[in-house]
Amino acid sequence: MAHAFFDVQNLLLTFRTKQGIVRAVDQVSFSLEAGRSMVIIGESGCGKSSLSRAILRLLPRNTHEYSGQVWLDGTDVMHLTDEQFRRSIRWVRMALVPQAAMNALNPVTRIEDQVAEPLIIHGLANGRSEAVQKSSDVFELVGVPLDFLRRYPFELSGGMRQRAAIAMALVTNPALVVLDEPTSALDVLTQASIMNVLKRIKQEISVTFILITHDIAISSELADEVGVMYAGQLVERADAVHFYQNPVHPYSQRLMASVPKLRGSEELAFIPGQPPSLLSPPKGCRFAERCHQRFARCADEPPLLTVEDGRQVKCWLVAEQGGVVNG
Repeated sequence: MAHAFFDVQNLLLTFRTKQGIVRAVDQVSFSLEAGRSMVIIGESGCGKSSLSRAILRLLPRNTHEYSGQVWLDGTDVMHLTDEQFRRSIRWVRMALVPQAAMNALNPVTRIEDQVAEPLIIHGLANGRSEAVQKSSDVFELVGVPLDFLRRYPFELSGGMRQRAAIAMALVTNPALVVLDEPTSALDVLTQASIMNVLKRIKQEISVTFILITHDIAISSELADEVGVMYAGQLVERADAVHFYQNPVHPYSQRLMASVPKLRGSEELAFIPGQPPSLLSPPKGCRFAERCHQRFARCADEPPLLTVEDGRQVKCWLVAEQGGVVNG
C-alpha cells in the first residue's frame, strides 16, 4: 500500500487520571503531501495539542494507550523503539514549535547554545563552531539579528523568543514541523509578523507544516488543507479553498460563522453549551447535543465519509444529503 509523505491512520492516545481514562486523540486519520501545510483547528480541550504530542511521541507518564500508524516518507515510525525514534526522527526528521516559547527555552543558557544543541546531539555538525554557524544561518531565515544569539531568553521579547523556538525546530532541516499555537499570548502585530515568517519559510525551503491553533483567522494565512477537531476526533478535513468557502460539518459551519468578516452584515453565530468530557464521550455523534441540525440518526456513531470535492466529513447529515463517494 502506497502512503502519502505523512500519513496518520487510527491514531489513539488516552491518559489515566483519578477520574478515569481520557480519550484525548480518538482514532484520528489524515494524510499530507510533502511541502503542504495543514491547519488543525478547534476549541480548547478538543485534543489538538495532544495530537501534536502523539505525532512526536512526547507522551506524559500517565499515558494509558497509544496506538495507530504514523508514516513519514515511507517509514512506519510507530514500529521504531523509543531510542530509535529519539535518535533518527524527533528533531531530525520531525520537530515541534511548542506553545509559550519562554517556557520551552532554558532561561540560563544563551540562545545560540540552545539552537545549536540539536545539531550537536544528533551529530549533524562537526563541532560547536559549525553548529553555531548553522544556527546563525537559520536565525537569518527567521528574521532575528545575529547579535541576539548571544542573549538569554529573558532578554528577548515574546515575538523574538517565538522566532528563536522556530529556529530551534528548523536548524536540523526537518521534513515536518508541527507548530502548536505558535502565536498564542502574542499581540496582534507580533502574530502577523510570525505568520509572515512562516509563510516566507514555506516558500523558501522544502518543509511540511502542521499548524495547530484555535484562531481561525490565523489559520487561513498558512493553510493548504484544514482539519477540524472536536472531542478528540477529526470531524472534517478539506482543501483550504473549499473549506473556507463552504464548510460542511455543522461544527465547522458554526466555527466559521463566529468569525467577524470585513464585508457583509451577517450576525455572528455562537455554539451553545460546552464540549463533552473526554472522560466519557457521548455515544453517537459527539457534537449532536450542541448541533442546530441534529436528527434521529445522530444517536449512532457517524463514519468518516468522503464527498465529491475530496473532503472527508464525520457527519450523518452529509450521507442524507447525498454526494458521498465512499464511507
